[in-house]
Amino acid sequence: MKYGFLFICLLFFFKINSQTCCSGGVPLSNNLGLPNEGKNSWILGLSYDYNNLNTLNSGSERLDDESRLRITNSILLNTSYSFTDKFSAEILFTWVNQSRTISQFGNENLTETSGIGDAILLFKYAFPNVLGKSTLLNLGLGTKIPLGKSDLVSEQGIQLTADLQPGSGAFDGVGWLSISKNLKTKPSAIIFGNLSYRLTGVNDSYLNDTSTYEFGNELQVNVGYSDQFLLFKTLFNPGLTFKYRKSSRDKINNTYLPNTGGEWVFIRPELSTQLTSSLKLNSKIELPIYSYVDGTQLTPTLRLTFGLTFKLNKKKISTQFLNF
Repeated sequence: MKYGFLFICLLFFFKINSQTCCSGGVPLSNNLGLPNEGKNSWILGLSYDYNNLNTLNSGSERLDDESRLRITNSILLNTSYSFTDKFSAEILFTWVNQSRTISQFGNENLTETSGIGDAILLFKYAFPNVLGKSTLLNLGLGTKIPLGKSDLVSEQGIQLTADLQPGSGAFDGVGWLSISKNLKTKPSAIIFGNLSYRLTGVNDSYLNDTSTYEFGNELQVNVGYSDQFLLFKTLFNPGLTFKYRKSSRDKINNTYLPNTGGEWVFIRPELSTQLTSSLKLNSKIELPIYSYVDGTQLTPTLRLTFGLTFKLNKKKISTQFLNF
C-alpha cells in the first residue's frame, strides 16, 4: 500500500512536469556518421552540444509563458575505425548535464543532474557509385547501450523522472542511412541526406522497480547542401541543412503518457574548417522553424554544437609508436 501511494504521487508529479521530456535529452542520433576515410583509418571526434528549451507550445501554438527553462549540456566522444574501404564501426560515448528551472510566484525551483549518458554502437557499410557516378550510399545498424544511470534521486530522496536521468535504462535498436552526391556543375559542392530511426526499448526497473517506462520511437531526416572554398590557405566547408524530427509518445506501464511526442522542423547552418590535413573544426547552430507537440511541452529554442575531428591512419599510428 505504501509503495502504491508513492507511485501515484510520483506519477502525478511526472504529469505536471512532463512538458520537457521529449524535446531535450542527449543528442545521440544527431551526432552519428563519421566518414570512412579508407582501410585502417581511425577517426576521433570530440564535441560540445548546448540545447536550450525555453519555448512553451500547445500543439503548434506558442504560449506566452517563459516560466520554464530546460538546458542540456553534453560532451560527446565518438570514434570510428574502418576495417576495409567499405566496412567500419563507430561508437559514441556521452556525458550529460541537465537542468530544469521553474519560476512561479517569484520563486525558482531548480533540478539538475549530471553523469555518464548512454552510448551508441553502429556498424556501417558503404556502397560507392551504387546510385550513379559520384554518389555514396551508407547503411548502418546498431544499438543504444544503457550506460547511464536511470535511477538518480532528488535531494529529498525521491527518484527523478525519466526525462532528467542521464540514461534511459533500456537497449534501443538504431538504423541509419546516408547518401551524398557531388554535383557535376560544381565538383566542390555536395548534396546529401541522412535518416536515422531509433526503436526504443523498455526500462523494466523504473521508479524503484514499481513500473516500466519506454521513450517514444524517434525518426530524424536531414537534407542539405555543402560547398568548400579556400581562404588564407585554409579550407572552409559551409553548409545548410534542414532537419525533420518525429518522436512518438512515451509510455509508462504500457500506457501512453500525455504531453510527450511531436514533430519538429529545424534549419541548421554549418561551418567546418580544415585546420591541418588531419584536424578539422566543426560548428553548427540549429534553429526551429516549425513544431507541433502533443499537449503542452517545452520545445527547442536554440542548439549549438562545436567540435573537433582528428583523422589517423594505421601507417601513421605505427610510425608514431616506433618513434616513441
